[in-house]
Amino acid sequence: MAIKDLFKKKESNKNLSYATFMNDTPIFSQFGEDVYASDIVRSSIDAIARECSKLEPKHIRKNSKGVIDTPASSLNAIFNYKANPFMTMADFITKIIWQLYLEYNVFIYPIYETYMDSNGIKRKRYKAFYPLNPIQVDFLTDPQNELWVRFLFKQGKTIQLPYSSIIHLRNQFSVNDIMGGDYTGNPDNTALLNLIKTDSVVVEGLAKAVKSGLAVRGFLKYNTVLSDENQEEEIAKFEAKLDSGDSGFMPLDLKSEYKEVKIDPKVIDSTTMEFIDKRILRTYGTSTAIVSGDFNEAQYQAFYEKILEPIMNSLGQAFTANIFTAREISVGNRIVFYPKNMMYLSINSKLAIIKTAGEQGLLTNDQKLQILGLPPIGGDQGAMRTMSLNYVDVQLANEYQMAKAKAPQLNVQGGNNNEE
Repeated sequence: MAIKDLFKKKESNKNLSYATFMNDTPIFSQFGEDVYASDIVRSSIDAIARECSKLEPKHIRKNSKGVIDTPASSLNAIFNYKANPFMTMADFITKIIWQLYLEYNVFIYPIYETYMDSNGIKRKRYKAFYPLNPIQVDFLTDPQNELWVRFLFKQGKTIQLPYSSIIHLRNQFSVNDIMGGDYTGNPDNTALLNLIKTDSVVVEGLAKAVKSGLAVRGFLKYNTVLSDENQEEEIAKFEAKLDSGDSGFMPLDLKSEYKEVKIDPKVIDSTTMEFIDKRILRTYGTSTAIVSGDFNEAQYQAFYEKILEPIMNSLGQAFTANIFTAREISVGNRIVFYPKNMMYLSINSKLAIIKTAGEQGLLTNDQKLQILGLPPIGGDQGAMRTMSLNYVDVQLANEYQMAKAKAPQLNVQGGNNNEE
């Protein structure tokens, strides 16, 4: 089923009423977009979205011994290629991160078909994931007290779906019972808009200061009364003198006097402008170094731990909770967003990882090359794992030490090897 088919479906449950939470009846109008006008805001969100687009989602299964397997599931087929016919996984992740920061709520609809496996168990075969972009969201309940959500889109079309069928991501999930954002379920950008307005005034003031500095620099005073015709004639003469002033000096007669106008436009100093920019960037957990790409390892690590890692955890938990049943989760099924290509490391740090992990046989030759940004060797040579003989299995080490403790001790005397 394609996303367009949702609008053709008849509502499966028309006996719905507005759901009531502890705060209020939730009817939410999506969404505030005023902050998008700021170039600093766009740069901040873009920095986060670009990094998140490097994430690699995987369907994994962990058994009771902690061994992780990556099954050949329909989910991994999607994650390895395209989220839907219109978006690669990188496009999809970029889209939902922009929505998360601009709208504070993201609704993702997974499309799948059901089938019976060889054991007669009903399974799902996933086909696509679509991010929805509604302008209004209503939460409803049916007679069985199941929560439904009704979406109104810009084209005037509506769909209503069980809330359990939607992957819902929230930013600043605090005062509202079910939506991210403020009490109304919308972005609370009041403080941010004030900062953006201040920044806009500063930029406009700078432009006007530059323009005023290039405006009138002086005036010509005539020490006599001139008719209109004589004024035009004197202006023409003055302009001719300006045009011919190759030496930089302009001759004037006794009846005229040039008065210079000193324009000293005041602009806000760079420290103040930087302070305003930093406050806007801080709203999104970014910095000038992160936005410009001129960051070091420590700056990126702080950005990763504060912003990127929580997003990864939120994505993994939201997808896992929606896609799998409680039983499937209990047997180790998870969706994990891996940051494989997100790590920023200096060449020394990369070599240290290769040395430490490589000596323990954790990396193949191709994985070592990938860390260094080099192409793989491929084949058996690329898949080969090497390790240092300086490491030994913990159990074997214990057995070795126990055997050594039980061995008979030799009476060795030092200093004289001659027998008596």
